[in-house]
Amino acid sequence: MAELKSAIGLINSLNGISLSEIGAVSELKIHPVCRAALTAAMLNNLSASLKQYPWELLGVSEPEKVRTSFTVSIDRPEKMAAEIRESRCPIIKIKMGFAEDEELIPLLKNMPARTYRIDANGGWTLEKAERMLSLLDRLGVEIVEQPTGPEHIREWRHLRGKAKTEIYIDEGLNNINDYFTHADYVDGINIKMAKCGGALEAKRMALQARNDGIRVMLGCMVESSIGIAPAVYLSSLADYCDLDGPLLLEKDIATGLDYENGIISVAENIIGGPRLKSEFRNEESK
Repeated sequence: MAELKSAIGLINSLNGISLSEIGAVSELKIHPVCRAALTAAMLNNLSASLKQYPWELLGVSEPEKVRTSFTVSIDRPEKMAAEIRESRCPIIKIKMGFAEDEELIPLLKNMPARTYRIDANGGWTLEKAERMLSLLDRLGVEIVEQPTGPEHIREWRHLRGKAKTEIYIDEGLNNINDYFTHADYVDGINIKMAKCGGALEAKRMALQARNDGIRVMLGCMVESSIGIAPAVYLSSLADYCDLDGPLLLEKDIATGLDYENGIISVAENIIGGPRLKSEFRNEESK
């Protein structure tokens, strides 16, 4: 909170907001969640004042029917399988990296047609990662995120090529410097606004990766559509999106992004960013 208040004081001292000011805030030595929140707010403010779409200000193409995965969290394998079977989303991201995760694999064989992505959250040893990649590859799994902890990323070079399933870095990727450190060992990167500090750093990372032939995923934490919005603005730079954060909330706090069967649509009135719902505005004023 102290970092947030300090940065807000800086923003209030500016003579208006422009992309250069947003860039300056994105470089502040404060927590990346603070930078992500403040740069998003400034971008929305600039969008409203100039009456331009946020992605136009960022210099990227309009997002069109963004396809997102839906996350199935760690539970008993039978319960996870039931949730996968009941989901209407065609792209399923399965959390693994727990003791019984291997037991889930045979349960996936008789599921309705799905595209599977796996997030191990660094929960495997190198030995288990090699075994799991082989098993998951036979199921046609598209992506495995963070098979081991960041300390073993250099060893992923030995895992790559042993299966068609691609390996993406998540933990251990916070900024462009991390990208340059690890790019030689991965097939793709998962960029999250809350980790990298906002849309400008995310754009820098995505463009560098695309230039290097590295695939780009835009990911998220469990967050509202206000937190998700900057990633949606940048979605034309991504090969894959994992932006289901608002679906994991009991109730989203804003309007402007619509979800239907794994497709995110952007409302025409998104200039100025998502709109806080009236009940949450009322709570704020109490």
